[in-house]
Amino acid sequence: MKTIAAATFARGTAVALAQTACCSEIKLGICSSPNRAEQLKEAGFQFIESGVAGLLKPETSDTEFAPQIEKIKACALPIRSCNGFIPGKFRLTGADTTHDEALEYAFTACRRAEAVGIPYIVLGSGSARKIPDGFDAEKAKGQFIDFCQKLGERIKDFKLRIVLEPLNKSETNLLNSVMEGIVYVDAINHPRIQLLADFYHMLREDEGPDAIRKAGSRIYHCHIAELEGRKAPGTKGEDLSGYFKALKEINYTGGVSCECGWPKENLEEAWKKAVATMRSQMA
Repeated sequence: MKTIAAATFARGTAVALAQTACCSEIKLGICSSPNRAEQLKEAGFQFIESGVAGLLKPETSDTEFAPQIEKIKACALPIRSCNGFIPGKFRLTGADTTHDEALEYAFTACRRAEAVGIPYIVLGSGSARKIPDGFDAEKAKGQFIDFCQKLGERIKDFKLRIVLEPLNKSETNLLNSVMEGIVYVDAINHPRIQLLADFYHMLREDEGPDAIRKAGSRIYHCHIAELEGRKAPGTKGEDLSGYFKALKEINYTGGVSCECGWPKENLEEAWKKAVATMRSQMA
């Protein structure tokens, strides 16, 4: 099980260093398939955020995964993060948790991400962490914290970090704000487990930029979308500069991924507009 990590450690480290180079400003990325990397780079994006299942294939053997390694390394843009971490078939809370199975799946994903130099995995997974109806909320929170602590220990010798993603209440009923995220990260108390700020979810929950300021150095990754229709920056002209300002005030130099809907036509122009809009709002 360790053959891939051992064989690719040196090269993976080089990729990781390349991804964190030029870290004097916030980096702009997009949730997309690596197949579009050349076009996305031309549009001005600096990294890609991909999906755990499709990219890291945690349910396949190392032998089956091996051909994917070169594809990841050959990507025209660095793959800085992965999302869609824990499938809903695993239960992180409730009467019938499946922590052991979920941990094996998560560890395989993390091991492969580490080997190819992907520094962040987003733990959103609203279905997996959702508190079942009638189940004690405080007990569920303890279960989620316990799972994250166990995962942190499994990857304690890695460089990558898991970032907890607060999701709005229409998507899950556990961890719905950055302010709650502060409490969870502090309770988990493990350097491998940190926090994500998603501007769209913050807007849905009426959470302003001050939450970012209070979270401070716990924030390692961000997502962005306009509130109306969860569209790309620049679609409706929504001003998200307050969130960027808060990031700058905490000296954040990580990534901000567009996790949003895109038009079916003139897609490349929409990409360029989104990059230009974010750069303008960062200024």
